[in-house]
Amino acid sequence: MAIQQEKVVQDLKERFVEKIKEVSAHFGDDTVVIERDSLLDIIKFLKAEPYDFAMLLDLTCVDYMGQPDRFEMVYHLFSLSKNLRLRIKTRLPGKDPSVESLTPVWKNANWLEREAYDMFGVRFNGHPYLKRLFMYDGFEGHPLRKNYPLRRRQPIIRMRKQDDI
Repeated sequence: MAIQQEKVVQDLKERFVEKIKEVSAHFGDDTVVIERDSLLDIIKFLKAEPYDFAMLLDLTCVDYMGQPDRFEMVYHLFSLSKNLRLRIKTRLPGKDPSVESLTPVWKNANWLEREAYDMFGVRFNGHPYLKRLFMYDGFEGHPLRKNYPLRRRQPIIRMRKQDDI
């Protein structure tokens, strides 16, 4: 199995020479850091044969406040047929936290991207319905950003009555 994981990373490095920024392996999971403009191309390559990364297990965002590329998107992929895991990361600037949506590739990316949008403010280009998932529409800011004030008061919204529902 280790040879197959090494082959995936090697093929990525050969095919996307200019787009791979860093490769590492911690605790048996390979991590590939890529340029954000190549995300969709690399994901489509990984989903196709021979690697068949058919599952997007999870995606999340990390806030590195104070760094020029403040946000880091993290994607966890799994190949059922090859029993391989792969982590893809890409950095996003604080002033323009946007990246291509993976909803055309995996349907479950829909809610996962909506969560990252709601909590961190990352925009996913091409997302079919990018709307808040957990916070109400009038909520101001993004609560998982490190600069979000701990005791911030939100605008008060009127409570719905049973007749309004």
